[in-house]
Amino acid sequence: MTIRHALFAASICVCFAGNSMAETYTIDSKHTFPSFEISHLGFSTQRGRFDRTSGTIKLDAKNEMGTINVNIDANSIDTGLPELEAKLKEADFFNIAKFPTITFSSKKIKFTGENPIAAEGTLTLLGVSKPVLLAIGHFHCGVHPISKRTVCGADATGLIKRSDFGLTAFLPIIGDEVKINIQVEAFMD
Repeated sequence: MTIRHALFAASICVCFAGNSMAETYTIDSKHTFPSFEISHLGFSTQRGRFDRTSGTIKLDAKNEMGTINVNIDANSIDTGLPELEAKLKEADFFNIAKFPTITFSSKKIKFTGENPIAAEGTLTLLGVSKPVLLAIGHFHCGVHPISKRTVCGADATGLIKRSDFGLTAFLPIIGDEVKINIQVEAFMD
């Protein structure tokens, strides 16, 4: 190997080493709750959430890159009303027997400086995958005061039409537009 080849190989290694600053975070299921809001007969806004969520987030703030992979246990739906939860688990709604998991994945995170502000990704619900944009607000990282581990947290919001995913029961009296709210905390691995 010539000196020129060695220098070229070394520069490639340095370049890749400088670009691989991604940090991996594991979602804290005790502090991450995807929730939704939907119009109920035009009279009120009904809310629900999912109590079991897992996944990973990779962030490379310096290079403004990252990925998000989230799995939501559809059976963990929580509305505060057991009879409504039972109905929402049936085939007309979330059909948890056939589709037990809702997923969101993103390989395109937008940044302002070193702060993520949006994630363009794919939501898969009832076996249907559609693009979804989530706005990211209140992003903050630091050392957790109890565990002494690095943790990041954020609030994410977005809008979907449930009919786009085949969830059409009781349209239009129950709204088609669904607001998604996700509070998320994740610990650095």
